[in-house]
Amino acid sequence: MAAEAAAQAGAAVVVADHMPSPARKLLIAGRGGLNLTHSEALPAFLPRYAKAEAHLAPHIRAFPPEALIAWAEGMGQPCFIGSSGRVFPRVMKASPLLRAWMVRLSTLGVQLRTRHRWLGFAADGAARFATPGGETQIKASATVLALGGASWPRLGSDGTWPALLPSIATRLFAPSNMGFAIAWSDHLRARFAGTPLKRIALSFGGITQRGEAVITEAGIEGGAVYALSAAIRDALEQHHNATMHLDLRPDLSLADLAARLAGRRGSLSLSNHLRRNAGLPPIGIALVQEALKAGTEAPDLACLIKALPLRVTGAFPIARAISSAGGLAWTELDENLMLRRLQGVFACGEMLDWEAPTGGYLLQACFSTGRAAGLAAARLDVL
Repeated sequence: MAAEAAAQAGAAVVVADHMPSPARKLLIAGRGGLNLTHSEALPAFLPRYAKAEAHLAPHIRAFPPEALIAWAEGMGQPCFIGSSGRVFPRVMKASPLLRAWMVRLSTLGVQLRTRHRWLGFAADGAARFATPGGETQIKASATVLALGGASWPRLGSDGTWPALLPSIATRLFAPSNMGFAIAWSDHLRARFAGTPLKRIALSFGGITQRGEAVITEAGIEGGAVYALSAAIRDALEQHHNATMHLDLRPDLSLADLAARLAGRRGSLSLSNHLRRNAGLPPIGIALVQEALKAGTEAPDLACLIKALPLRVTGAFPIARAISSAGGLAWTELDENLMLRRLQGVFACGEMLDWEAPTGGYLLQACFSTGRAAGLAAARLDVL
């Protein structure tokens, strides 16, 4: 995005990518439909970035969701708004968009050099690169760094770049939008690993998120979990454990559920009682039974079903997280995303210190900051 913006502004642009082909993380995002952005109005959209809102807001306002949609549609990829407000290309994948984008960049004269891994800057300011043919250098009037975070390292962003900028302040990378470890019983793990939890709600720290999740052998992950992941991760860091609460029937009030369960069990087994009168699926029944066997205290079954405790013991590793928190400190950047200590060097995307929930917010901020950095770099290049 930085390359396109700079080239359209009149700069001559070279993109150096250390992978054999570009945009691998965009392609992996396309496996889930390529959630480009969200249709929320900006007053609701921008607070999704929490502590980084003030830093990201100017760039997102300059290139908001409607501009991103128009950009994709301008390359022949019509978009639609899903029932959750998320925005996707109609083809529900990234490859057609990427192909059209690469044609556009080529038409703009952008050069792509693959298998170029950045090694830092030489004494004269030239960018150094390791390539299959040995080290090479590129001297430029402006440089945009888009070095990524630390999630999905096999796609290229391995989080090792802070060592190449030793004088620049960074915050350690941490997983974001990830699952969490829970010590399931052997029975639940063997029978239900991979089972989805549909139409549920999860609560933590005063926040409740409806959606879906998936039981895994090691714990739990999924959209409803990701929405709470930052708060849970921070609690784990402080207290080494955390407990979220699972509502297995968020469509029913506690009073309505209690009325359904009252006096109706008779000779039914607990499993059949929960299935018939509470409407729980097998995984829900298993979770209730697991909580009861563990001695979980609750006033009654209805209360347990509406707030089943899930004790979290750790976060899943950053390598399997959807995104990462941490990165380049905002104090190192000016309002144009230029490094204060490195004249003519800009930064954008996941390498900056921000995080956001899934739902289109991640890609939107990457596109918006990329465009901002590219435009600012072009102003230096064409002077």
